[in-house]
Formats: sequence, structure tokens, C-alpha cells
Amino acid sequence: MLKKLLRFAVLPLIIPALAVSADQGRQFDVVILGGRVMDPESGHDAIANVGVRDGRIAAITQEDITGAEEIDATGLVVSAGFIDTHFHWPRPVGYKLALRDGVTTPMDLEFGTHGPRVGEWYDMHKGRSQVNYGTSSSHEAARATVLDGITDGFDAPGSGPSVRHGHGWAHGVLDAEGGNRLLGMLDEGLRQGALGNSSTLGYWPGALAREMFEVQRLAGKYGRLTAVHTRYTPGTQVTEVNGAQEILANAIALGSPAVINHFNNPGWDLVQELLVRLRAQGHNVWGEYYPYAAGSTTINAAFLRPEVWVDKLGHRYEDTLQDPATGKFMTREQYEKTLAADPTKVIILYKMPVSEIPKWVALEGVIAASDGMAPVYGGWDQLPWDTAYEDLPNAHPRTAATHGKSLRIARENDIPLMHVLATFSYYPAKYLGDTGLKAMQERGRMQEGMVADITVIDPLTVTDNATYEQGTLPTTGLPYVLVNGVIVVKDSRVLPDVYPGQPIRFPVEKESRHEDLTAEAWRAEYMVPATGFHSLDSLSP
Repeated sequence: MLKKLLRFAVLPLIIPALAVSADQGRQFDVVILGGRVMDPESGHDAIANVGVRDGRIAAITQEDITGAEEIDATGLVVSAGFIDTHFHWPRPVGYKLALRDGVTTPMDLEFGTHGPRVGEWYDMHKGRSQVNYGTSSSHEAARATVLDGITDGFDAPGSGPSVRHGHGWAHGVLDAEGGNRLLGMLDEGLRQGALGNSSTLGYWPGALAREMFEVQRLAGKYGRLTAVHTRYTPGTQVTEVNGAQEILANAIALGSPAVINHFNNPGWDLVQELLVRLRAQGHNVWGEYYPYAAGSTTINAAFLRPEVWVDKLGHRYEDTLQDPATGKFMTREQYEKTLAADPTKVIILYKMPVSEIPKWVALEGVIAASDGMAPVYGGWDQLPWDTAYEDLPNAHPRTAATHGKSLRIARENDIPLMHVLATFSYYPAKYLGDTGLKAMQERGRMQEGMVADITVIDPLTVTDNATYEQGTLPTTGLPYVLVNGVIVVKDSRVLPDVYPGQPIRFPVEKESRHEDLTAEAWRAEYMVPATGFHSLDSLSP
């Protein structure tokens, strides 16, 4: 066992040290001394000192350096800060939990933010975010606006109850006029700098294939991603793969980046092969996992109806549907009663064998993304920042512990640490950077000149503590976290009143790129004109 831990933790490759910057005479703002610096992009893996100045990594060297603040990283790993692209709790307490899990950049690229309010969402964070922040343009909020007439769509904790209280958002079928209205809302979010379109398609039996195609086409006009909770998820080894194939076929036809959200479900192995093969052909497509056998969602999800969950998929509520508030599993009668009384109640849903989890952690090119859920709805100040972790409303443990658990599983299963760090930082930065997002082109890497988002790891002790019974206990073994060169976690404590977070956002554009779709335009592009079926008489001399 000791040999396994040493192999995972403390044997760096013998790589020449990087030279200290020419301006080493200036004192650094922060220095991290004697840590094992690991960078998946370059393969650099060596004991070194890191100097941070003006929010950037200014030096990685074996020379002696000093700084205004010093961190002794002896025996620790120094990594690029973790990037979580699937985080539904963009509020101070949610961000505090993310920081304890090593995350410097949590973003919601599944639900996102209602397109016309994307600018407002970014403004909400200015000067008071401890982490970097980003969002996408919400397909779900647009559907609820068009089909249910809601007027307060915002982000997941800010509008979840209203968005999912209606019927149309899930079961409605858009006509041409409604479809163009929806695309206009998504386009407004993209114009305001959203990172792409996000779609919770698996919740909407009423969504047509054409609707999803056009949403991906629109994001492609900006060169941006569409991230999708795919159709039929959760489902079977056939339907899950079919859902991913729909999105990937669209992405290939449109030349548009695509993300398959949390594909750690039945059929995951084939979805993984599709993604790897398509990336090898030059397509910017990727997928996510979280290291848990159970998921979490609202109780009114269409796939939880008895005709789907019980009759079609063969599950029992008593074995799979858990109330996080009580820890008890629901009977069908309790499910029906709760659905009627509290349709947006968050539940935990068991759906996969625990034995599969290490396989997901080892997937090539995958990214770790928590799908962290807010246990309560509300605005920015929904909960006091200094609420004790154990006193927070219970949530799925993936919210607090996705990265800590993945590190523990990797250590226990001989999965290379360099690979795990790539899934946390480098891969999400690369995929997003390849869409033209500058903020990601300079993050996710432990290299001189890059933004100093840094997480320090104790590889021998890092572990998850959150459980299904108490899901808000923070990860331990991540003693320091820097965001834009500022120490935010010190000695495993999130510091109060420190707000270095920066927006992860595309520049706001002046003009929309959406053009209303019409049947006439489609026929002109994809059908030959009706110029007449000429008879042989026309060929007579």
C-alpha cells in the first residue's frame, strides 16, 4: 500500500527546471515553495518554487525566491485550479463549498441563465465573487418563457421553482413562431457574452429534433458550445447512446462544439468511444462524469413518472428515490403525494453500480464536473456566508466533494495523478479555449505567464467527507487555493471578504446573429426549384 501511495504522490519525473523570470529581483506577491508542480499540457512534473505576481504565474524555478506571502508546499502537489463546468449553485455559500473542493472556476453550462438576463447575471457577481464565474444561455428558461409564459426566468437557484412549475416547458411542442422566439432569447444571451447554449433536453418529451438542431446551429454561428443533458437520460444502454448520437450528429453536420453532460449512465462506454474518435477527427466534442452512482434532480422530472421509471426502465421508487432532507426512500404513494405538493423538490436518484465509478475517473479526455445542486432556491444572499457546513440544508454530496472523491478513488485504484489533474483543469480549459474563449486559453495550466488560479493538494490525505446523509461536509487535503493570484483558501479555511473572482465571458456583441427561420428559406436551400417537368417536345428540332 505504501508503494502505491508513493507512486501516486511523490515521485516526480526528472525534468529540467524552468528558469526563473528575468525580473526575479522584484519580490513576488505569493510564493509557493518546494511543491511538486504538475502540468498536464507540457508534462512538466518536478519539485519547484512558484512565484506569483500581478495575478499571473511569473516564475516556476528551482532557484530561491521570496514573496510577500509564502506557502510551504513541501510534500504537496501544486496544480492549476480546478474548473467545474457544471455547477448549479452560483451563490456565495455554494462557491465556498466549491473552493474547499479545489475549484477556482465553477460555471453552469447545463441550466445556465435566461438569455436576456445574462448581462445581469454577470453584474450580480462584480466585486463580490470569491471564484471566477461563467454561464451559458438557458434553453430551459427560454422554453418556460415561451410555452408557460413565465416572466422571472434567471439561473438555476434564482428561477428553478417558476421554470419547472408549469407543464409546457417539458411537454410543449413549439410552432414556428414560438421556435423563433426561443432562438431569439438564446441569441440574446450569446450576444451578451454567454459561453454557449445549454439544454436540459432529457426533461422535455415535447422537444422536437428540429428544435435541438436549431439551438446547436445558433451556438455554432458564434463558434460556441452547446452543452446537453441528452434525450432519454437516464435510460438504457440503447436510449442513452441514441441521445448522445443525436447531439453529436448535429455537431458534426454543423461544425459546432458540443458537450455531453454527465454521461456516466448506461451505455457510457460507447459514448466515450464516440467522443474519443470524433476528437481524433478534429471535432471539438467532449463529455463529463461525476464520481457517484446516484444523481439528483427535481421530483417532477418527466423520466420519473411511473410509466417511464417503473414500467419502462424497471426501477422501484423504494430502491432508487431518496429524500435528502430525511434520508429515507420514497414509496410510489409518497412520490405521488410529494409531486403534487412540491413539484420542484430536489431528490437523490440511484441509477448505476458503484463498481463503475473508477472506470469513469480513468476515461481519456473526459472532464470531471460536479453537477452540484443548490439545496435551496433564492437570490445572492440566500444563506449567510458563515453558516457552518454541517448546518447547511442537505444536498447531493457531489456538490461538495466531486474532486476530493475523484482524487481518493484515483489514489486507491492506481489511476495516474497527472491524468486526474487534466480532467479537473487542463481538459476543460483546452476545450473551452478552442471555442475562442480567451479566459480559458490562459487558465488550466501550471506555466509561466498563465493566470494564477492554483490549487495545492496533499496527495496522501485528500479525501471527500460529504455523504448522502450529510452532503455539505467539505473536502479535506486541499489546504491552499489561489484565485487570480490571491489566496482565498488558507490552511483549509476559506477566507472571508476576499473577492478576486473574474468573469469568464465572451465580449458583448452589438448585433444579433439570429435570423428567423422560414419554410421558404429552407426550401430554397434544400430543395430544387419547381421550374417544370419538361416533356420530350422541348427537345424537338
